[in-house]
Amino acid sequence: MPHSTTQNSDTPAIAQQWQNIQAHNPRLAALITPPSSASLNPQSGPLGGVTVSLKDNIDTAGIPTTAGAAFWKHRVPRHNAYVVERLLAAGATPFGKANMTELAWGVRSYSATGGQCRNPWDEQRIAGGSSGGSAASIAAGLCHASLGTDTGGSVRLPASFCGVTGLRPTHGRISNHGVIPLSESHDTIGPMARSAAEVARLFNAIAGYDHQDPYSQAQAMNAVTTQLEHPLQGITIGIPKNYYFDYCQDEVGAAVMQAATQLESQGAILKAISIPLVEQAQAMAACIMFSEVCALYEERLQQEPESISFDIRSRMEHGFVYNGRDYARAVAFRQRWRQTLRDIYQKVDIMLVPTTTQTAPLIDDGQTLYAITRELARNTYPSSLASIPSLSVPCGFGAGQLPIGMLLEAPWWQEALLLRVAHQYQQRSDFHLQTPAWLD
Repeated sequence: MPHSTTQNSDTPAIAQQWQNIQAHNPRLAALITPPSSASLNPQSGPLGGVTVSLKDNIDTAGIPTTAGAAFWKHRVPRHNAYVVERLLAAGATPFGKANMTELAWGVRSYSATGGQCRNPWDEQRIAGGSSGGSAASIAAGLCHASLGTDTGGSVRLPASFCGVTGLRPTHGRISNHGVIPLSESHDTIGPMARSAAEVARLFNAIAGYDHQDPYSQAQAMNAVTTQLEHPLQGITIGIPKNYYFDYCQDEVGAAVMQAATQLESQGAILKAISIPLVEQAQAMAACIMFSEVCALYEERLQQEPESISFDIRSRMEHGFVYNGRDYARAVAFRQRWRQTLRDIYQKVDIMLVPTTTQTAPLIDDGQTLYAITRELARNTYPSSLASIPSLSVPCGFGAGQLPIGMLLEAPWWQEALLLRVAHQYQQRSDFHLQTPAWLD
C-alpha cells in the first residue's frame, strides 16, 4: 500500500498546492481566503511541512474570519483561536480559510462570502456541509489537511462526500475558544485529512483541556499515534439491524458491509445489534440544535433578517416552532439516549454504519436546505446528541466515481480506538488515496 505523504511534505509539495489553488480554487470555491505566497516556508515541529486549511468560523489573527456571512465580511479577529495557536506550536502551516455553509447551518456549503463550494469529484454536486470547503480543499490537493467544525455532521458528511477522513471528537475534547458558535452544546472542532494516520497527528496536536472554553473537559489522552499499529484481533464491531441502513442506496450499503467484512478478515468480530430509541434521536437533537441556534441569532432574525441569506434564515426559523417544554423533553431524552449507548458499548467496542445513506447529491437538487440537511444527516445526528466520537472513513465509490464513507463510532473519549481501526483498514484499502481524475 502507498504511504501517506504528509509526514514527508516539504517546500516543493507546498508549492504544488499553491499552484493547485491558483488553478482550481476559482471554480471550486473551496477556500474563501487563499493563503498568501509568504506561507510557503514549512516550519519545524511534529507537524512541520503540513499545510492546514481552516474553516472560516475559526478565528485567525489579522485574516478575515466571516463564517460565510455577509454581515461579517469585514470581520478581522485580533487573536487566533486556541487550536490555531496549537497548530502553530506544532509547526503546521495555516493555508487559507475554507469555505463553508453560511453560519455553519446546513449541508450545501454555499456562503455569502465564498459562493458555492463544489465537490472536486463532480463539480455539479455538493461537497457537503457545513465544512465543505475543508473537505474539498483536501480532495482537490490544495492542502494536506483541514480543521472543520461539526455540530450535527458538518465534518463527517463532507468527509464522506469528498473521499477523505474526518473526525468528530468527544464534545469537550478540543477547545472551541475562538470559534464562532452555532449550537454550543453540540459544536466541536474536527480534524480532517486523507488518512486516519494524518488525522491522528492533527488530533494529537490540538486536543486537550482549555480553561477558556467552558465546555472543555480535562480527560487523560494517550498519544493516539502510538496505538495506530495495534492489530484488530478481538475488537467487536456492532452492525445495527435497525435505522442506520434504512433508505440506503444499494451501492452505499454494499460498500459499508464490504468494509465490515474486510475488518473481520483482519481479526475484528462482527456482531449484529439493535439500537433502542435511535428512531427518536435525530428529532430530539434537532430540537436542541434549532433552539440554541434561534437563541443565538434571535435578535438578528427579528431586527435584520435580510442580513442572513434566505435559505439559511428559512432553515433557522424552523427553530421558532419549539418551546421550552419541547427543549426540556429533548434534554431529558438526551440522557436516556446516552444511557442506551452505555449499555450498547458493554456489548461492542465500536459501531459501524454508513456516514450517510447516499453519495453527494446535485447542488441544484430541488430540495429546500431544511429538507436535504435532514435527509443527509439522519445517521450523524444521533452520535452528536450523545457527544460520542465518530469518524468518517472512505470505503468505496458509487456511480459516477462518487466517494462513499463509513462511520465508526465509539464510547466517550475513545478517539484512539476509532483511529486505530480506521488506520488498520486503510492499510488494506486505498480509497482514501484516490484523487479526482482531473488532478492526476
